[in-house]
Amino acid sequence: MPGDIPGIHHVTAVGSDPARNARFYTETLGLRLVKRSVNQDDTSVYHLFYGDHGGSPGTSMTVFPYPNARPGRVGNGQASAVAFLIPGDAVDYWVDRFGAEGVDADEPRERFGDVVIPFRDPDGLPLELVARADAPAGDPPEGPVPADHAIRGFFGVTLSLSDADRTATLLETMGFEAAGDEGDRRRYVADGDLGYVVDVVEDPDARSGRPGAGTVHHVAFQVTQATQPEWRQVLMDHGLRPTEIIDRKWFESVYTRTTGGVLFEYATEEPGYTVDEDLEHLGERLVLPEWLEGRRDEIEASLPPLELDELA
Repeated sequence: MPGDIPGIHHVTAVGSDPARNARFYTETLGLRLVKRSVNQDDTSVYHLFYGDHGGSPGTSMTVFPYPNARPGRVGNGQASAVAFLIPGDAVDYWVDRFGAEGVDADEPRERFGDVVIPFRDPDGLPLELVARADAPAGDPPEGPVPADHAIRGFFGVTLSLSDADRTATLLETMGFEAAGDEGDRRRYVADGDLGYVVDVVEDPDARSGRPGAGTVHHVAFQVTQATQPEWRQVLMDHGLRPTEIIDRKWFESVYTRTTGGVLFEYATEEPGYTVDEDLEHLGERLVLPEWLEGRRDEIEASLPPLELDELA
């Protein structure tokens, strides 16, 4: 059995307008645009990566922004919320910031002893800030949010399922331990510093989710290149049908649809976003893996403009 998974590597969502998406995640949330590329399975669409200064595993929120995409519906068979970790004393700052920026946000609430601020991105994607005194210092990017209050990375995700048992068994195999219940929410916790929480909400009567703007496409968990083949075998042992290992340039990936319907990815920590760009210039230009570089002119012509001054 490979070693336990420490937590989430990245989360990928579906959006609509790329410039609006980039403004929200960089200017409102204060994340850094660390990679500007394309969806390798549909090169007519950007793949935008946001994270800490270096795009460290556990900090990277990524989006496929399809212009004019139809709205999705959040429901069973999806990751129904994505939670970011903030310092314990940053709640008032973010409440005030969301108010000033006109963010669609709810009043703070308590969950498992933590203060949680639910909010939505411009496409309606359910997001949360979770405040904890033990949030790591991390490597926040320079930008509009002071480092003392900045998002540190992921806290975790919520999975909405009609039947949670087999997904829960898989999470436990991955090293996430059951850590208690609160209402219809069951918590699983890994041993990492970021993205270490998966909450499972089971409701057989809830409606199924529908893909589209404002929904999560997949949740990726951190593995190493050495253990990834073993994890692929573990997935097959659980009766799942994982893909072959796919080279995504900045990490290698194995995907599988869980029995609950959520798409899981197992992404390597190596080589990272600086394999093809200098750290100080991440995200400043469209970067393509070498197998797409020969199609650059065609790809660029199919994409909407996304200039840096649009993000100011």
